[in-house]
Amino acid sequence: QVQLVESGGGLVQPGGSLRLSCTTSGSIFNYYPVHWYRQGPGKQREFVATITNSGITEIANSVKGRFTISRDAAKNTVFLQMNSLKPEDTAVYYCLARGIWGQGTQVTVSS
Repeated sequence: QVQLVESGGGLVQPGGSLRLSCTTSGSIFNYYPVHWYRQGPGKQREFVATITNSGITEIANSVKGRFTISRDAAKNTVFLQMNSLKPEDTAVYYCLARGIWGQGTQVTVSS
């Protein structure tokens, strides 16, 4: 059964950084784009970033310039590097590929 497993969330102060990881099987990683979404408290789930199997990326305007997405083929892992974090970035961050969602990882930005 195909799974996506996120990790790397936690509590960070405003202005800090975190790197989230999404690990999946090679059958997903090598052939499908992988997306990051997030859902803040009381908000709808929203798109954050995408990376295709050929490395083409797209970043949401709300996080552009602060977040980057990358992939490590040797580890079948997609990373979301989050810098200059703000309290409004607080959310559960989810990985999505081929219609399959991960379980999510909590990111809390607070002093």
